[in-house]
Amino acid sequence: MKNAVIGNNKQKANLIVLGAVPRLLYLLQQETSSIELKTECAVVLGSLSMGTENNVKSLLDCHIIPALLQGLLSADIRFIEACLRCLRTIFTSPVTPVELLYTDATVIPHLMLLLSRSLHSQEYICQIFAHCCKAPDHQTILFNHGVVQNIAHLLTSVSYKVRMQALKCFSVLAFDNPQVSMTLVNVLVDGELLPQIFVKMLQRDKPIEMQLTAAKCLTYMCRAGSIRTDDNCIVLKTLPCLVRMCNKERLLEERVEGAETLAYLIEPDVELQRIASITDHLISMLADYFKYPSSVSAITDIKRLDHDLKHAHELRQAAFKLYASLGANDEDIRKKIIEAEHMMDRIVNGLSETSVKVRLAAVRCLHSLSRSVQQLRTSFQDHAVWKPLMKVLQNAPDDILVVASSTLCNLLLEFSPSKEPILESGAIDLLCSLTLSENPALRVNGIWALMNMAFQADQKIKSDILRGLSTEQLFRLLSDPDVNVLMKTLGLLRNLLSTRPVSEVTLRVRGICTTCVQCVFTAIVIHTLQKESAPDWISDRSLVHV
Repeated sequence: MKNAVIGNNKQKANLIVLGAVPRLLYLLQQETSSIELKTECAVVLGSLSMGTENNVKSLLDCHIIPALLQGLLSADIRFIEACLRCLRTIFTSPVTPVELLYTDATVIPHLMLLLSRSLHSQEYICQIFAHCCKAPDHQTILFNHGVVQNIAHLLTSVSYKVRMQALKCFSVLAFDNPQVSMTLVNVLVDGELLPQIFVKMLQRDKPIEMQLTAAKCLTYMCRAGSIRTDDNCIVLKTLPCLVRMCNKERLLEERVEGAETLAYLIEPDVELQRIASITDHLISMLADYFKYPSSVSAITDIKRLDHDLKHAHELRQAAFKLYASLGANDEDIRKKIIEAEHMMDRIVNGLSETSVKVRLAAVRCLHSLSRSVQQLRTSFQDHAVWKPLMKVLQNAPDDILVVASSTLCNLLLEFSPSKEPILESGAIDLLCSLTLSENPALRVNGIWALMNMAFQADQKIKSDILRGLSTEQLFRLLSDPDVNVLMKTLGLLRNLLSTRPVSEVTLRVRGICTTCVQCVFTAIVIHTLQKESAPDWISDRSLVHV
């Protein structure tokens, strides 16, 4: 059976249909079975699990995981390794629920004990941990069971595979987790701190996979606050390494991973954004991300065309993400991005992509660039970006809606040439509907955009806003539990009342007494001051000026 199924998915499927799995599991668990027979059964099951996702589903339906976990209690290392190898393959499959690893509280401690048995057991266990650590709860469980201390020494293992799997394990443990990151920064391995070991793994003579994963570890530790953004290991080692990964000489997969990790590293820090923007012509380098699939591959190399098509979406998504991070704060960087080859056309095309992830990344890039007053008045108007943006807002998932509506807030600023055409396209009704959302971020953006729209607006626009919003909804927003919604609603009221002759007529048309609104407005401010102990937003004196 073992020889028949190796490399043959059809034979694997046939054996599963014929009922081989229950029989193999029966022999695996029988006390009377010899250790050699049990090992062979585990090997065959491991081979079956390397087939299609349907094969893995069939194995899971036969409750293979409890049987293999039971096999780990054996004293025979060859049988243990066969069980671990099969478990590794099953847990790395996308159809396997990772929670199965955490169902029995005794499993993780036992796996920790098996780390000392052999190099293969170290490789497989680290790989299982890396693939099954998907949420903060998983990080906490592994951390509490001493995973950091147990796998730290594996980073100096004689086996490259063991070192890599341990490194990947650290990267998933440190992601967005200050507790783990603060622990990692103080861990000693053979007299060296862990960050120093990671930095050594960034050297150009190391395999690209190792460089990328080590850069991820340092990036996640930096974002979690355990390493300063101006530390040399970030500025002089991690950032340049990630920029190198964006070079067109690298594999497409490496370029995607490098760009996305770099985008995450520099996202909150202005100085890192400035350094990255002038490193190895990064901004112009990213323009190559949009050139796949290439015309040459379409003509001469079908395999390359298939490869390019597979990664084209990921490349565009990664480029948009990195452009968004680069242009988050600095006006000069935004100008360089806009001036990149066909940049605005690429963003506009990205907004109508079939891939949701590419659309989201394109909207984020547009949002980042929309913070520029100059670009709002020039490039955004020249390319009429408001048109595809309004289409995105018509029917999109919440994560895209949040970013797209944030961008719309900027396009509705008083000095933006896009304000008038957006108003004419029926934006008021759309924004009023956002204020009814259960998502607080969408409510904030909806009322924020209306506030910008009402600033120095004429009577008709103010009447349309009140008509679309309704008096009842306006007062519901004034009692919203989210302080940001309340703040923007107060801002909207301020703008509606800012020109008294016009606003009084507008509000009375809606049956609202301006004096009453002003009284409510003042009362809310006083109440908020008492309740919130003068929050930061109240310091904006223009906000409460009625």
